[in-house]
Amino acid sequence: MDSVQAIKQRFGIIGNDPKLNRAIEKAIQVAPTDISVLVTGESGVGKESIPKIIHALSHRKHGKYIAVNCGAIPEGTIDSELFGHEKGSFTGATQTRSGYFEVADGGTIFLDEVGELPLPTQVRLLRVLENGEFLKVGSSKSQKTDVRIVAATNVNMGDAIKAGKFREDLYYRLSTVDIPIPPLRNREEDIHLLFRKFAADFAQKYKMPTIRLNDQAVEQLLKYRWSGNIRQLRNVAEQISVLEQNREITLQTLRHYLPDLGNTLPAVIGGRKSESDFGNEREILYKVLFDMQRDVNDLKKLTMELLKSGSAEKVQKEHSGLINKIYTEEEDDAFEELSAIVEDNEENNKVEVIAIPNAPTTNDSQDKYHFAQEIQEEETLSLKDKELELIKKALEKNQGKRKAAADELGLSERTLYRKIKQFDL
Repeated sequence: MDSVQAIKQRFGIIGNDPKLNRAIEKAIQVAPTDISVLVTGESGVGKESIPKIIHALSHRKHGKYIAVNCGAIPEGTIDSELFGHEKGSFTGATQTRSGYFEVADGGTIFLDEVGELPLPTQVRLLRVLENGEFLKVGSSKSQKTDVRIVAATNVNMGDAIKAGKFREDLYYRLSTVDIPIPPLRNREEDIHLLFRKFAADFAQKYKMPTIRLNDQAVEQLLKYRWSGNIRQLRNVAEQISVLEQNREITLQTLRHYLPDLGNTLPAVIGGRKSESDFGNEREILYKVLFDMQRDVNDLKKLTMELLKSGSAEKVQKEHSGLINKIYTEEEDDAFEELSAIVEDNEENNKVEVIAIPNAPTTNDSQDKYHFAQEIQEEETLSLKDKELELIKKALEKNQGKRKAAADELGLSERTLYRKIKQFDL
């Protein structure tokens, strides 16, 4: 059996972290079997190396190895990509097509970002894992395939199962062996080693002297959180190699290439928000919007009663509870001439707005009402409009990078892509 060190040299894996070594040991041990493996870890930690090791050391090494990024395939076509389709099974299916499971028969399929698979596709995948059978899209004839499945995800599968986004039975079939890859911030001894390797590679690639960090810069390199893990470290090394003329890199120079350095804390502090955190924020936002809509409807009711009766005193007497609910004594000064929406215009979806009574007070002025000129104003409490506004802000903030925007909104990249297409952004 190959040693861990030999495997690291063969596949270009840098580092001596015990958890990394343990992950490679597991990969070596399960490779000769056909056990399904789930590789877990944050984005950018190098999960794609483990499936390659497993395939290369297995009896399937002469068969095909196909890597599939499940998060990058649109939901409407992923079944066709994985399992193939029959001619005429859907619009645009001009000929029969073989899917990855048919092409990779006798080999290995690496399903990256498996946590992004839609539920219907999860059912199909479960059938393949259970009995090696699948159906092409538009076909009723079952086909057999002999494929080793290695999956990877950066999603917390426990949370995904609780949220109903991932099937529990499929999770247990995929994770017969679970191989976790540690984040870069937990591999402190490997960080500078990796940086030096990347710096040497880029010096050779761009034919220039290798950059070197002084002691203070190295210290900062080790303290930084590296939320993007090895991918981010490689990106920083490349940027500095290309842009800096002075090959001795100081702390001050390094700071320019480390985003949010002022907010950097020791690695024990919690990381990014989970998807459930964003879900809770969305629920709060929707509740606020619904409460605002309810207040607008209450104001409509008051104004209509006022217009019908012509008596402010009568309206205030009959609806004192509703008025006190909408206005408080602390808000008297701020809302002396608050406007309310009166009635919808069914033809053009606009409403007339007039001034409403002063907030109730204890003096004689509570019978005085101010009416403003009628104006036309579109209602802006649509959830669709708010959703569109949030998506636009997220895309602008992340400079059009969909994956980063999707992470911030708490959506999958596929869902954000569908929203962008829906709103024609």
